[in-house]
Amino acid sequence: MNSRRVDVLIVAGEHSGDEHAARVVRDLRATHPEMNVCALGGPELATAGAQVLYDLTATSVVGFVEVLKHFSFFKSLFNATLRWVEQYQPRAICFIDYPGFNLRLAAKLREVGLSVKGGGKVKLLFYISPQIWAWKAKRRFTMARDLDALAVIFPFEPACYKDTSLPVEFVGHPFLAPGYVPPVRHDPAGPVLLLPGSRVQAVGRIFPVLLGGFAEFAKTNSHARAVVLFPGEEVASVARSELEKWPQLVGKVELRPVDENHEATAFAASAVLTSSGTMSLHCALAEIPGAIAYRTNIITYWLARWWVKIEYIGIANLLLKESMYPEFIQDDATPAALAAQLRDCTTDPRRAERTSEYAARLRELLARPSGSTAAEWLVRQIG
Repeated sequence: MNSRRVDVLIVAGEHSGDEHAARVVRDLRATHPEMNVCALGGPELATAGAQVLYDLTATSVVGFVEVLKHFSFFKSLFNATLRWVEQYQPRAICFIDYPGFNLRLAAKLREVGLSVKGGGKVKLLFYISPQIWAWKAKRRFTMARDLDALAVIFPFEPACYKDTSLPVEFVGHPFLAPGYVPPVRHDPAGPVLLLPGSRVQAVGRIFPVLLGGFAEFAKTNSHARAVVLFPGEEVASVARSELEKWPQLVGKVELRPVDENHEATAFAASAVLTSSGTMSLHCALAEIPGAIAYRTNIITYWLARWWVKIEYIGIANLLLKESMYPEFIQDDATPAALAAQLRDCTTDPRRAERTSEYAARLRELLARPSGSTAAEWLVRQIG
């Protein structure tokens, strides 16, 4: 660590957060190259020019049970981060999503007197809101207590905080930012995309479901081919191990890294079976017809049924308030159901037409308003 004052520490614990944060850092460094940015993040932040102190994306987990299994690790990382903030006193910390870790850290920084809200000097900012509109809505009050400002990427989110004192600004979705190139595109002649997600535990549960649907589809389509896009070698290793259990798919399914640097052209696909994560929105905006499949630990699933109060899990469906991507969750995600979706997506032109109409509505909803970008918001907040 150099001796120069740290302007901002970014904390991004997931692959999607790493990507979003990297775009902000690239924009930030283009206009303010003198800013010193450190991060708990991943390879995308490092490529964008941040000094990555620890690759937090390598240990990303999801679900109540999974977090408990890794409790000692997260406690050690939490305490190490507190010590680092106390030592280097960054002007601001920008948390990117990852609320389970980030909101606890924000609260602790206030309690120990390091943050502005706790009487200290470190400003606490948050980019990409937790999904308080889905569950844990009362988080908004602790966020207002601990944070100095919030930037959100969905247009309905500022209203979710209207009964708090927290300044909230919609800065547009990063997938609609100028110059952004999506990693996927629609081509009726392309292969099927299988997207099990970016978290190792989730991939281990969801990928067999997607393979089952594709295998059933391939029984009546001898020319069927599929590509699995993965964000890192750890996920790829899990996918390879699972694929070995499906000898009938040898030569039909290919693993490829996601083109995170957006080089060359976007990957072309005729249809997609996807988890409910970030890539599902990429596909929706790219007008690729498909469906969402999701399976989690049974305890996590029943807890979610109790806590989560939304009609859909896919963000495109939530935004549109319609089923752009039909959702198949837990036992509903059968090979027959998913294969039927693939047949419909690849043979019915009306499915592609409806998907294009949905995508146009999504782009209109997510476009950046006339105000600032996320990077400009961050610069204003740092002061």
